[in-house]
Amino acid sequence: MDFNKLPDAYEKGYKDFLGIKIDLSKRPLIPREETECWVDTVIEEIKERIKSEKKQINCLDLFSGSGCIGIAVLSKISEANCDFGEIDDNFLEQIKINLDLNKIDSKRYNIIKSDVFFGVLKKYDFILANPPYVAEKRINEVGRDVIKHEPSIALFAGSDGMDFIKIFLNDAFDYLKQNGCAFMEIDPQQKEPIEQIMNILIKDKNYSKYEFLKDQFGKVRVLKINK
Repeated sequence: MDFNKLPDAYEKGYKDFLGIKIDLSKRPLIPREETECWVDTVIEEIKERIKSEKKQINCLDLFSGSGCIGIAVLSKISEANCDFGEIDDNFLEQIKINLDLNKIDSKRYNIIKSDVFFGVLKKYDFILANPPYVAEKRINEVGRDVIKHEPSIALFAGSDGMDFIKIFLNDAFDYLKQNGCAFMEIDPQQKEPIEQIMNILIKDKNYSKYEFLKDQFGKVRVLKINK
């Protein structure tokens, strides 16, 4: 493999994500099919919530990158609004490019420069997060083409990959509405340490429950938390 060659998605300049077009001109993390899998599940859950509660649903796409997660929600659910939280200025521009590309009404979203939850001022029915979670001590397991071309800010999170996960788990409760729900993508190998943290937070934060969801390859890929 020629590791100097740009990934196909960057060469084309875009990636399809759940049937929508995501521009990658600012070189955010390339959306993965594992992410598509759980976001598709979340979209169905949001639809069911809207059907049962007959109200508008407010979502937060955190660590937003290209904006693919929140834009998929907005594109497929007309009763949903979504805010986008992201720290990188280039990616904040990328989110706006993709919202415009997919013709999302500006009344349905806000773009927030945020450091995890710092900068976020509201509470949400759903928080959807794909944080950096690659462990630096396992960098040899990451494809050389990924390391060379994709943004390290969207990949690595300390020695064990848990730096942002720990902050998210501790703070998400305060940004969820009652009966709200958070979904966070993880590395399958992080299941056990996350379980240890959540067993403490269930008592300290009064989360109602949590569970792990598997991706299309049968690997634990997402933590779901209910307030």
